[in-house]
Amino acid sequence: MESLFGDHEFLGKDSGNNFADIILPVPIPRMFTYKIPSILKPQIQIGSRVMVQFGKKKVLTGIIGKVHNKPPQAYESKPILDVLDIEPSVNPLQIRFWVWMAEYYCCYIGEVMHAAIPSGLRLSSESKIQLNPNFDREESKYPLDFREEKILEALEKTEEISYEDCEKILGVKTIHPILKSLVAKEAILIYEKVLEKYTPKIETRIRLTGDIASNKIALETIFEGVQGKPKQESILLKYLRDIPVFQKPQLNEKGVDKARLLEEGDSESSLKTLIKNGIFESFKVVVNRLPEEEPEKEPAILSTTQQTAFEEIKTHFETKQTVLLHGVTGSGKTEIYIQLIREVMDSGSQVLLLLPEIALTTQIVSRLKKVFGSQMGVYHSKYSDNERVEVWNGVLSGRFSFVVGVRSSIFLPFDSLGMIIIDEEHEPSYKQFDPAPRFHARDAATMLAYFHQAKTLLGSATPSFESYFNANQGKYGYVEITHRFGDATMPQYHLADLAEDRKKNLLKLDSTRMMREKIQAALDKQEQVLIFQNRRGYSPYIQCEDCGWTGQCVQCDVSLTYHQFAGEMRCHYCGYKEKVPQSCPACGSTQLTTMGMGTERIEESLSLLFPEARMGRMDLDTTRNKYGYQRLLDEFGAGQIDILVGTQMITKGLDFGKVTVVGIWDGDRILNFPDFRSGERAFQQITQVAGRAGRREVQGQVIIQSRNPNNDLYKKVIKGDYFEFFRQEMMDRKKFYYPPYVKLVKITTRHADFKVSEKAAHALHREMANIAVKKIVLGPEKGIIARIKNQFQFESLIKLDRSGNTQSVFKESLAKIQEELQSRPEFRSVRWIVDVDPS
Repeated sequence: MESLFGDHEFLGKDSGNNFADIILPVPIPRMFTYKIPSILKPQIQIGSRVMVQFGKKKVLTGIIGKVHNKPPQAYESKPILDVLDIEPSVNPLQIRFWVWMAEYYCCYIGEVMHAAIPSGLRLSSESKIQLNPNFDREESKYPLDFREEKILEALEKTEEISYEDCEKILGVKTIHPILKSLVAKEAILIYEKVLEKYTPKIETRIRLTGDIASNKIALETIFEGVQGKPKQESILLKYLRDIPVFQKPQLNEKGVDKARLLEEGDSESSLKTLIKNGIFESFKVVVNRLPEEEPEKEPAILSTTQQTAFEEIKTHFETKQTVLLHGVTGSGKTEIYIQLIREVMDSGSQVLLLLPEIALTTQIVSRLKKVFGSQMGVYHSKYSDNERVEVWNGVLSGRFSFVVGVRSSIFLPFDSLGMIIIDEEHEPSYKQFDPAPRFHARDAATMLAYFHQAKTLLGSATPSFESYFNANQGKYGYVEITHRFGDATMPQYHLADLAEDRKKNLLKLDSTRMMREKIQAALDKQEQVLIFQNRRGYSPYIQCEDCGWTGQCVQCDVSLTYHQFAGEMRCHYCGYKEKVPQSCPACGSTQLTTMGMGTERIEESLSLLFPEARMGRMDLDTTRNKYGYQRLLDEFGAGQIDILVGTQMITKGLDFGKVTVVGIWDGDRILNFPDFRSGERAFQQITQVAGRAGRREVQGQVIIQSRNPNNDLYKKVIKGDYFEFFRQEMMDRKKFYYPPYVKLVKITTRHADFKVSEKAAHALHREMANIAVKKIVLGPEKGIIARIKNQFQFESLIKLDRSGNTQSVFKESLAKIQEELQSRPEFRSVRWIVDVDPS
């Protein structure tokens, strides 16, 4: 690990180090060595962004990982083109973290860098066209057609144009043959222009000129001069309304945003006249995209139970790096977090609060903003590239000492982390599936805290079995809260038998009588209802009643999900979509029917059953835009939605006082998933969604629809007996060698040819069997979904002993095996995907 950093973090003018190893955002197994031009030596620092040429044409943004004086043996090093940072964008602790992540999750450091650095901090290059300075139309021996003439005329008026500009000039979509011809005639040059993606937000502001703001007589004279000119007078009055210069003349220095000054329909030409007459002046400033906010209130006073838990956490932190806070839904864990965050920030350290999904951030962020104001940054994928860069720079500069974010926020440039809090630590959303690194944010954050010598708090009402196991083994501290905050009681559960209602002809639109009665009772009392179904779309698939045909994806071995609103069938794996056929493509029958229910269909069914109720739906389809979550949550919080139907987004952390009924539409779907964690996940999901009900004085009602209401798991959920359920599951996991007793590694072999994929998977299996560590290798078997995006999949599962250096030896050997297999011509285009700790 030490070899990455070298002996120097900064090269002075007299440094003898002439080479730098650069981390590039590409999937290659090592860093590339580049020459350091003497003119750039004073600017070279570990962690700085540099511009380098990679290959013949590509220009990439790299990060300096090491400086030294050893030229590469296998290739001629190219020079660094430019240094992009005055101060490094990445610190040595981050690079150390990247190295650990690449080693642990069996990927390349370039892939980690690509995931870590916001795209706004990476360069982009785009092709530009300019006139060849040696070209002379008069003397050219090549005739030009009218389209080529038009391009050259455009270039004579401006220095450069883009491909897009050419398309607009000629009104055609295919311009490459024309440009190719012009290059052959030596009339134009095509080159790559490198651009910084991040652009600061520039605001045009207006202020009174000179000493007018502090001179009442001068202001009176100005007003006399604009009498009879109502538009100019209106702008002056509005400016003085926003900037009270008589009371605070110093405010004039900052001025007013021009757009705000004109937002009520005032005339821009009148403003220009005032500027021309020397009354106002216009100037530009760089402003934050993230608004400055002052704290509005102090943290809430903790209840006796919360205070006890808070003190217990602090006591555990004296001897443990990590503490698990096991608090039932509605126990007020957020208020405990706030007290801990405040203490750590007061000590001068940074805090990271991880949340599993963006849906959670919308509600919790507004609560935290009121306490921490502008000291707090928010980081997630719905932010634009520029906004994410500003949060990154805000952490670098110290503007944000506290960040709330989803899993990608572990990559931010913290330099003095004091605590990481991982809320809903059991959530599968913390696992990154594609692309590499396929990390689990909870586990990676725990290691990040170790590098910073920081503390980690894991919070959940239904802890992951791995975390609970570690707490039982004494590796983690353990704090439990068994009661809800205030007067709120735990919800009452009801099991509704779908099969029984079907027999008695009581089923209506797939809802049981009990479900309908409980919803109606809540609506009668003007209370709100949440309905959970973990499948979006209208229905899982469309089937022909005559021949059994179902719509299948052309690229994946899955059925297409029917989306009624869009009138199409979509693949949720590759995005392929097609229109719903009028008749069966196989037999011509018009008897096409929908099978199963997604959120869209449940919303329609409930609209028919409760026509007076105001409906809402929260799933991936309705929350694609930046403010989709916020809009739905605001409407629901304001009581503008009576029944909200949603996928797992609604199970996490939402707190609405008027929700008294939660319906789980299909409990069996949660249970019957082919995975060793299915029982654990079902317990967690049902408990979490049930926890949204009755969080104030009215007791909540939870209805679970099932064809097998006697399932033992339902009994454990209703009793809230987490420990007994954990104990039973652990017995099975120990018997069959599953986590936390072993480490799992899943390897997927992919290729467009079925036979090549199968052969490669078996070749890998034979080689892995020879690795001399304690292990069990299962497979290879065809994937649960055998083909995705026209790639055939075979999966192998490796169970590794947790003791000693088993994992590191296996991973090092695996990397060598992959490299050797990839070098064989028959397997050159095979892709192996290694997933450590698969979820």
